[in-house]
Amino acid sequence: MLRLAVPARHAATEKRDSVALDLPPAYDAGAAEAAWAAHGPAAAFLGHLAGGGAPRAVWSAAPGTDWPRLVAQAVAATVASGRGALVVVPDGKDVTRVDAALTAVLGTDEHVVLTADAGPAKRYRDFLAVSRGRRGVVVGTRAAAFAPVAGLGLVVIWDDGDDLHAEPRAPYPHAREVLLLRAEREGAAALVGGFAVSVEAEQLVRTGWAHLLAASRGVLRERVTTSVAGADEHALARDPLARVTRVPTEVHRTIRDALAAGPVLVQTPRSGYAAALACERCRTPARCRVCAGPLALAAATAPPTCRWCGTADEAWACPECGHRGLRAPVLGETRTAEELGRAFPGTVVRTSGGDRVLATVDAEPAIVVATPGAEPVAEGGFTAVVLLDTWLVLGLAHLRAEEEALRRWSNAVALVRPGGRAVVVGDPAHPAVQALVRWDPAGFAAREAGQRREAHLPPASRLATITGEPGAVDDALTLLAAPTGLEVLGPVAHGGDGESRAVVRVPRAHGAELSRALGEVQRVRSARKLDAVRIQIDPPTL
Repeated sequence: MLRLAVPARHAATEKRDSVALDLPPAYDAGAAEAAWAAHGPAAAFLGHLAGGGAPRAVWSAAPGTDWPRLVAQAVAATVASGRGALVVVPDGKDVTRVDAALTAVLGTDEHVVLTADAGPAKRYRDFLAVSRGRRGVVVGTRAAAFAPVAGLGLVVIWDDGDDLHAEPRAPYPHAREVLLLRAEREGAAALVGGFAVSVEAEQLVRTGWAHLLAASRGVLRERVTTSVAGADEHALARDPLARVTRVPTEVHRTIRDALAAGPVLVQTPRSGYAAALACERCRTPARCRVCAGPLALAAATAPPTCRWCGTADEAWACPECGHRGLRAPVLGETRTAEELGRAFPGTVVRTSGGDRVLATVDAEPAIVVATPGAEPVAEGGFTAVVLLDTWLVLGLAHLRAEEEALRRWSNAVALVRPGGRAVVVGDPAHPAVQALVRWDPAGFAAREAGQRREAHLPPASRLATITGEPGAVDDALTLLAAPTGLEVLGPVAHGGDGESRAVVRVPRAHGAELSRALGEVQRVRSARKLDAVRIQIDPPTL
């Protein structure tokens, strides 16, 4: 925990005097309320912050919202009350946007940025400025959730459903849980925001711990119009293949019309060129003859190459039918950009994904093909957004597959300019697609939460996984003092390296008791120097 919370010491920086403490900037209440005007009772939320209160809210941002500016105004209201604020976002691209918004609202050098990319000297200097009380506003990624802000008055987490907020190293803290614990213990306000609403955020609203800040239906109708290709009989009459074609006629028509006014965003869930290959005749998956790994194409002129061992197979032939032709059932953003470039000659086509992520694009007409999380921000917003291959995300064997799909789609659609349009290529009857068309993330989160309660899954229950060697897992279960309502599932084989995993769960009311019992198991096993087991409470996925 200390490794996560405290950056590496930089002795030369520590010896220097820290930055001077400036007077807090003046707070413009009118500008703050104008920025938040579209989101329901936000004026009352800002008023409580400026008055030294500790309101708690789950914020479902409307499409087209300049969310960094709204976060900066909430921080300014907190600073006006003489308190500090802490903002945690998923990645460096979001940090840059919030950094610019805080500078515009608070002024220069009124906050610090805590990220690993800053370098050891600057990062430690900024950390000292916070720990010594010289700066009271912090923005950063998940490790910044531990920043020692003096007089903490507001914690903000943006897009809390993003898996980047979950620390992959033991003890696996989640930035949202850290911030909510700090808000509860330090009497600070809390703002859990995003274009989508996570199941955990919905529980905060359902239990009364927080209130929902959301735009009215009238505002949502003005911001964006979302439709599904081939959703009705009239659309199918115009294009009978709309539900089976990857890029239906309606998508081509939408892109063509939208390019007349500005850039168009096309989201596809896979990066690369052709991430998977199969026999063109019998559809048998193409496998490497050396290690049986999947073959893929890196470019149009590249030979099929194994994704596991890197062996190229220029003379591949199907082992079932002998055919040498290949097809790509799943296309990446590079191949998608190539196809759209042929369909719209003379149009600039850009890609954003993998190692080449665009932060921004200008307002000139262009097609931007991006993977989820790599979508750039367009100057003035995109004129249209197209979502391709939605079945791929929904088909993942993942506890949060539908929730994650809606989050990714919402983040892309939210980049449209006011009055723009979004087109989804997918099943119009799927609940996640319907929630996107209605722009009802809170309602979808409530539906997901209901299913979790029926299945006794988090956040309705407190759940933990115990993973390790089979004997070590059995021994840990033997040492576990049974909390009230304990249920043990397994252990079962986990992974391909001989490990096993057990799942233990209790009603949420007894979650703290389970945590204490698991902590005692780890202490006893560590003292006896037994084989280690990995314990994770409420893992993001099973």
